[in-house]
Amino acid sequence: METTQIIGYIGALIVGLVLGLIGGGGSILTVPLLVYLLAYNPVVATAYSLFVVGTTSLVGTLQKFREGLVDVKTGLAFSFPSFIAVYLSRRYLVPNIPETLFNVGNFIITKEMSIMVFFAIIMLIASVSMIKKGKQEDTISSTKQPYYKTFVQGLIIGTITGLIGAGGGFLYVPALVLWANIPMKKAVGTSLIIVTINSLIGFTGDMQTLDIEWTFLLTFTAISILGILLGSYLSKFISGSKLKKSFGFFVLLMAIYILYKELK
Repeated sequence: METTQIIGYIGALIVGLVLGLIGGGGSILTVPLLVYLLAYNPVVATAYSLFVVGTTSLVGTLQKFREGLVDVKTGLAFSFPSFIAVYLSRRYLVPNIPETLFNVGNFIITKEMSIMVFFAIIMLIASVSMIKKGKQEDTISSTKQPYYKTFVQGLIIGTITGLIGAGGGFLYVPALVLWANIPMKKAVGTSLIIVTINSLIGFTGDMQTLDIEWTFLLTFTAISILGILLGSYLSKFISGSKLKKSFGFFVLLMAIYILYKELK
C-alpha cells in the first residue's frame, strides 16, 4: 500500500472523528482529501464524497433516532425536493458541464477548477457558521412556512450538494430551525436523514456515468464509520462547541488554500 493511500485512510478516520465529535462538518474535508492527497479529479472526488457522506450520515441518523432527536416526517418533507435536485445534478448537470468554460486572457477556467472554487466558497460559508456562535440557536419561529417555499429551498440546497459532494448539513440545520420550527438539537439529527437520502440517491446518478473503485471506496467509508463511532464515544468527554469553533478556523484555512491552489 502506498504512503499517500495510508495517509488518505488516516484522513478518512479523521473525517469520521470530526463528524462524531461535533455532529457535522467533517464531510467537507472528504473532497479536498480525495483531490489533493489521493489525486482524484473533482468529479470523481465529489461522487465518492457523496457515498462516504451518505453512509456515515446513516450511522449518525440511527444514533440520533435512538436518542429521540430525529423528526422523520419533517426530514422526509425536506429531502423530497433535495434528492430530486441532487440526482439530476449528478446524473445530467455535472457530466454535461464543458471541460473548458471560458478564457480570461490567457487564464483558462476549466470544469475541474470551477467545481473546486465553488466548493471553496461553500467551505468559507460553512466555516463562518461554525466559528460564529449562534445566540438564538434554540429559538423557534411561531409559524411554519408554506411547503412550496420548503420545496424551492430543497431544490437549491440539493443542487449545491450535487455540485460539491458535501452533505449540506450546515445549510439544512438553520433551515430546519428557522423554517420548520425544530429546536437546534433535533434539527441536527433531522438534517442527517436529509443528508443520507440526498447523498446516496445523488451517488446513484454517478454510478451511471463513472467507473467506481468499490474496494477503495468501501474501505475508505468503513474507516470513516469507525471514526464516527469513536468520535461519538469521545464526545462524551470533550466539549463539542469549542471543537466546532476550532474546526471552523481549520475549514476556513482549507478554503483559502483551495482558492490559492486553483487560482494561482
